[in-house]
Amino acid sequence: MLPDVSAPPLEKPDEEITQLRRATGSRYRVLRRLGAGGMATVYTAEQMPLGREVVVKVLHPHLARDPEMTERFRREAEAAAQLVHPFICPLLDFGRSGDTVYIVMPYLGGGSLADRVHRDRAVNPAIIGAAAAQVAVALDHAHRRGVVHRDVKPDNILFDDDGNAFITDFGIATARFHGRLTASGRAMGTPHYMSPEQAMGKLVDGRSDLYALGVVMYEALVGFPPFDGADAFSVGYKHVHEQPVHIGEVDSRLPESLAEVVMRCLAKSADERYARGDALADALLAYLAAGEDVTASHRRSAGLARRPVPSQRV
Repeated sequence: MLPDVSAPPLEKPDEEITQLRRATGSRYRVLRRLGAGGMATVYTAEQMPLGREVVVKVLHPHLARDPEMTERFRREAEAAAQLVHPFICPLLDFGRSGDTVYIVMPYLGGGSLADRVHRDRAVNPAIIGAAAAQVAVALDHAHRRGVVHRDVKPDNILFDDDGNAFITDFGIATARFHGRLTASGRAMGTPHYMSPEQAMGKLVDGRSDLYALGVVMYEALVGFPPFDGADAFSVGYKHVHEQPVHIGEVDSRLPESLAEVVMRCLAKSADERYARGDALADALLAYLAAGEDVTASHRRSAGLARRPVPSQRV
């Protein structure tokens, strides 16, 4: 016999979780809601029957009804699936059922770089140097395969439990194997991290991502990005027309060699930046190798970035 229920449940069941459980069937056991962004809501789940903890990223229902947004979300899955690299967060699954469109990725327990900046304001330079080196080689891997991320920002840099950094969210990436989604001249990305050419809606290459990574390093080291403004237009205008304050002037305690690496990434002309992500990683490794305040663990983490990646058969 079941006990008598004297009152209704205190909380109404989450309709989005219920729909997600129906969409994923018995493959995933959805556990809880982690948070939400402009395009999607993120949940933790258990992949069945493996018992692996994963993250399920679900496009907001009103966006799932927009063909362009759904296509962009699908393209994130396609772009990420083409890229196999130790510091690119892999894609495990993609699915759609009615208005529920989702992708599945591994759960990384170290949080995001945005979390660290919010918590610490200014992050340890050695941590930023090691993380940026890992992200730089991951971006180089993508660039050599025709994929430009176009939305490198602290929210899209995640850490595992060992402190290794991973780049994620290729939702607006452009690639040789993709057609153009939007009309020419429309800038896509997050304004605070856009390169000058991206802010003007021009065609971009991998050096635009390295500019964004320079902005990320600048913000993580001093607590705020090089440019800010009342709206997206004013921020974009500054990226195009104004010179950033040298990060060494903002905080004179920063290692000079690291400050110069950051400022080279922020050059207005793409030709004056590092030509490739690997070149940026090498410059960061040189700083880490010479830095007196750099621990062996930071050097070890960054050193992983420049080890040869084993060839993988698809």
